Amino acid sequence: MPARGLRATLAGRERDAIVGPFVLVIVVMILLCVASLDVMSAARAFVGGESHWSKAQKVAVSELQHYLTTFSEHDYQAFLNAIAIPQGDRRARLELNQPSPDMSVVSREFVRGGIDEADVPGMTRLYRHAGGMRDVHKAVDAWVEGDEVIGELVRAADDIHRHALAGERDRLWIEQSRDRIRVLDARLTPLEFAFSDALGKASRETATLLRISLCAIGALLVLVATRRARRLLDERARMVEELRASDDRYQLAVAGSNDGLWDWDRRSRQVYLSPRLRQMLGMPEEQGPAHAIDVFSRLHPDDRLVARRAVVAHVRRGHPLDLQFRVPRIDGRIRWYHARGASTRAVDGMAVRTAGSVTDITERREADAMLFAAKERAEVTLQSIGDAVITTDARGFIDYLNPSAERLTRWSMELAHGLPVASVCRFVSEANRQPMSDPVGQVLQRQAAWGSPDKLLLMHADGWSVAVDLTVTPIRDRLGATSGVVLVMRDVSSEREHAAQLSYQASHDPLTGLINRREFERRLAQAMHGTQSAGSSFAVLYVDLDQFKVINDTCSHAAGDELLRQLAALFGTVVRSSDAVARLGGDEFVFLLENCEEEAALAVAESLRTAIGDHHFAYRQHSFVISASIGMVSIDATRSITDDILGAADAACHLAKEKGRNRVQTYHLDNDEVAVRQSEMCWVGRLQRALSTGQLVLYAQDILDLRQTRNRRHFELLLRMRDEDGSLIPPRAFIPAAERYGLMPSIDRWVVHAAFTGLRTLATREPTNTPPLCSINLSGTSLCDVDFTAYLREQFALFGIAPSTICFEITETAAISSLSRAIAFIEDMRALGCRFSLDDFGAGMSSFTYLKHLPVDFVKIEGSFVKDMLHDPIDYAMVEAINKLGHATGKRTIAECVSSGPLLDEVRRLGIDFAQGFIVDAPRPFMPMDRSTTA
Repeated sequence: MPARGLRATLAGRERDAIVGPFVLVIVVMILLCVASLDVMSAARAFVGGESHWSKAQKVAVSELQHYLTTFSEHDYQAFLNAIAIPQGDRRARLELNQPSPDMSVVSREFVRGGIDEADVPGMTRLYRHAGGMRDVHKAVDAWVEGDEVIGELVRAADDIHRHALAGERDRLWIEQSRDRIRVLDARLTPLEFAFSDALGKASRETATLLRISLCAIGALLVLVATRRARRLLDERARMVEELRASDDRYQLAVAGSNDGLWDWDRRSRQVYLSPRLRQMLGMPEEQGPAHAIDVFSRLHPDDRLVARRAVVAHVRRGHPLDLQFRVPRIDGRIRWYHARGASTRAVDGMAVRTAGSVTDITERREADAMLFAAKERAEVTLQSIGDAVITTDARGFIDYLNPSAERLTRWSMELAHGLPVASVCRFVSEANRQPMSDPVGQVLQRQAAWGSPDKLLLMHADGWSVAVDLTVTPIRDRLGATSGVVLVMRDVSSEREHAAQLSYQASHDPLTGLINRREFERRLAQAMHGTQSAGSSFAVLYVDLDQFKVINDTCSHAAGDELLRQLAALFGTVVRSSDAVARLGGDEFVFLLENCEEEAALAVAESLRTAIGDHHFAYRQHSFVISASIGMVSIDATRSITDDILGAADAACHLAKEKGRNRVQTYHLDNDEVAVRQSEMCWVGRLQRALSTGQLVLYAQDILDLRQTRNRRHFELLLRMRDEDGSLIPPRAFIPAAERYGLMPSIDRWVVHAAFTGLRTLATREPTNTPPLCSINLSGTSLCDVDFTAYLREQFALFGIAPSTICFEITETAAISSLSRAIAFIEDMRALGCRFSLDDFGAGMSSFTYLKHLPVDFVKIEGSFVKDMLHDPIDYAMVEAINKLGHATGKRTIAECVSSGPLLDEVRRLGIDFAQGFIVDAPRPFMPMDRSTTA
């Protein structure tokens, strides 16, 4: 150890030995004083709290006695206010008895008991940690007993208050109550004195104990400080002696090394190890001289014998001491060290004293190993990677080719070594087959990496070529100078073939080989742009096979796929090669006939329809006749159309199917049928958005009981859709589209859920306005939905709606179109208690015979008959006949569209049971929060 370090250590120990005991004494004294003040303050706080407690108890007893005289609620409230102080202390005590008390509750209740909030922490510590003291325990017992008497006093007060409120105030009871209160007060007084006396004694004993402890600890600390100083003086003498030896060892160590230092005395057989060397060997520090066996035991087992032989050869025969060895560490790692040493020798040549240094060479050996491994990895990697790698020297001559480069260039390493790269590799542009300038020369000249922006081909002498990606990077030495170039080439032929295949698959249908919808829409957009810019014309044909599902259902989907492939081949024989033919999906195809006038396009469409009809399709033992419906849209510079050309063609195709299939339907702006069909198709998206964004709303219209007009009216729920501008759209605008495209089941479910939600809200907010019967319209599609019955049962259970308050309205045509399913549905719901109404009855006269088979409760007379019955005798006769027929089958009748007073009087005169119309009630928002909106 250096002398300067030893002296610094000695000075530090002397300072610690002198100053440390005094600091410790002062800290302990301060802590004892703080503890004594804390105990005294807590005891004082308890005594003060007891004063508040006893005063409040006395006031409470006085107010209760006064209450027995006045029976005034003010006096009883005064009693409760006074008794709240002892009760607050009781609740705080009970909370402190918990294993983990809530200190917010303790503080709140103590403050309520008249104790300052600053005293609460000290009281808490005294109560929880000094409870084992005899006097503190007595005080707590007196407190507990006092709380029990307080509880009896509170129960007595409750009993007195209850009897007083009941009017039981006879004199005997009053006197007994006064005696009871005096007895309890007499029991509390000695408990209060006992609590105060016990706390006083505890406080005095605590103060005495703290004084004795303070003196004892002070004396003890003085003894410890004295002993510590004596030991320091002894240690100082020993360290002075060691300092002299350390100076000698330090001088010898400087001659050997400045790393880990060691010193071996042959006479004492002891080895001195510097702290650094102890750290290297993983030995504990500050343990004095070590033995040689301790040092050798730290070495790796494979190096111990070699190290012993080297030391013996140095000591006995004067051989140089220079060896490398390993030392295992606790964490499992191995460290390498290099030891060197020198000796002072006796006359016989034997070493008397040897010293030297130990250097950690782990990083150097690891760097050498890593360098070797990196070289091996680089060589193996270059031999195994798929990319072709060529390295050159500073002049651009080839030094190395890996096997991939040999295969790609068709040159061996032996033949290519020393040749310029341009002699082995000739690159041309894939786009124009023009030769590329030598990339190696460019890198050597510019001193920067090079990469071609164009696609390259590697050419060979025999004309064979391969597509490659090429990068050329300079190789730099430590000074940054270019010492060579590395070329990396990758064969991308298969990748480009795969990319071309993916591009084809992205734009073509995999089954038929025709282009897909995405590619067709791109070409259609180009055609539209050409029409706008150059005035060219084009036509779009939308082809949908008729009865294609029959083939799939009869012969499996494999037959359908085969038919689609045959038709795809057939289409190529009908249209021009420049025309685009796409399969949109399923059995739907679309044609783009560019530069084609309307008459020519119509001729192509008819030829296409005829060719499809003439095509004979046979699959196994089955044979089919094929036909198609075709919708056509023709566009030129003089004819404008919306951007949705495919939608227009689709609408025309649907109309062709409705007109009997196997025909061509042309779209024109003045064709109302196609326009209606396209409008219905546009409604599909709007209805789906309305269902998801809450744009559908319900309105209610009352139905008047003409027999007993004072009865509460029931009403029918009417569906509306709110437009983007906030206006209301009537159902006749969107219901046909919903029925045609299968959206009615979703709409009916929404209506049921919204209706039940509103009925439950009305029953909660306005129970007097809840109707006795609510009519909800259902579509024919929902009647045929086997899951709709289960959905209704679920909604009834979910909302708690009584089925007897719900009447489902079904149209006459919907019921008759699926009579058996309608009857089954009605019977299931009637079994729950629901009622049914047959809506728009009379619109189809052929259904009169079905009326007696439908188990409905109401028959609603078609409004077109009702509104003109005063002026049209036939309508009048129809209304009268339907009313009589309904009554004859046991059903009640409802007249719709009653819009005037005279019409209402005539309906009543005919004996119709109910009336509905604007003269009775205008439609209004169903829910109360929506009633600011008008119908």
